[in-house]
Amino acid sequence: MISTRGRYAIRVMIDLAEHDNGSYVPLKDIAARQELSKKYLEIIVRDMVAGGLLIGASGKGGGYRLVRRPEEYSVGEIIELMEGSLATVACLENGAAPCPRASACRSLPLWEEYNQLTHDFFYGKRLSDLISK
Repeated sequence: MISTRGRYAIRVMIDLAEHDNGSYVPLKDIAARQELSKKYLEIIVRDMVAGGLLIGASGKGGGYRLVRRPEEYSVGEIIELMEGSLATVACLENGAAPCPRASACRSLPLWEEYNQLTHDFFYGKRLSDLISK
């Protein structure tokens, strides 16, 4: 399940893409337009800056802006930054220890296929696909 962190991060990214005029967008403006708590968004955008999705500036004229163009962001990278792995089962997590039952696991192909569908879906969507034209 995608939590509010992941969903709100996507909303912030969409808002920044739609209101990009070359300057920083104040977080209070994003919070007002999105009807979200500014306090909660402060936590989310801090992680997004640390993860390299946004640039932040403080002081007069400060706020946030995208690091790249909207078509250069996949929805998958935004969700994974905020939520962690999109792996559908623990044995398919990156860096997971090899499962001793993998060769005999009848359900593993099901989880691998589902995992691939999930990955392809979210990584196949671009931020630019979500913004209004």
